[in-house]
Amino acid sequence: MEINLEHGDAMDLADQVFLFKRGLRQVAMRHKIYATFMAAPIEQQPGSALHIHQSVVDNETGDNIFVNRSGRESNLFKWYIGGLQKYLPSVMALIAPNVNSYRRLAPDEFGSPINIEWGYDNRTAGLRVPVSQPEARRVENRIAGADVNPYLAIAASLACGYLGMMEQVKPKKPVEDNAYDMATTLPHTLLEAVNALLDCKELHPILGEKFVRLYSSVRNHEYNTFLNVISAWEREYLLLTV
Repeated sequence: MEINLEHGDAMDLADQVFLFKRGLRQVAMRHKIYATFMAAPIEQQPGSALHIHQSVVDNETGDNIFVNRSGRESNLFKWYIGGLQKYLPSVMALIAPNVNSYRRLAPDEFGSPINIEWGYDNRTAGLRVPVSQPEARRVENRIAGADVNPYLAIAASLACGYLGMMEQVKPKKPVEDNAYDMATTLPHTLLEAVNALLDCKELHPILGEKFVRLYSSVRNHEYNTFLNVISAWEREYLLLTV
């Protein structure tokens, strides 16, 4: 089941996502059903994503800066994609914030991205440029899961694109084939993601130094708590065999 929210201001959209998730849970509970937004709630089943379509408009004219006057893709658009490719692995703790998030992004999962490749209408890539009219030119971040805090996930994705434009980061060539056949370039665990966020000094002034330290501490504590739990899989496969 896919829910689409109409495009608009980033903060307004984050409000809508937050209210939708809470509202759906309340409605479900009234029908004695529990709605979950875990990224990978069921084994051997597709996970739940929160795809973020992004475009940037001129503050004065309202024009989409991802296209030039002739309607073609602008350098800012390419640099924005370059920024996503360069920095998304460093903000994974914000767009894959829980230990369960990385089960959805595992290789051979059901339709979930495993890298930060990009392509035109290529749904196997982590970054997709949909077919659209010039004024609607945008890039879709397909990596974020449904378990995110929408405010942090949107802010993180925008921060990556912003740095790309400021640094004029050139993107890799678009992928036309199956991106699942390419290397995995995302952190594999929450611990890897937290360390990547702490190491990426370029992002700290944008996200806030105190926020990065506090958020990383909370996520690190969650990961350590997770390590204290012995799973049923470990008991089944290791208890009597090692």
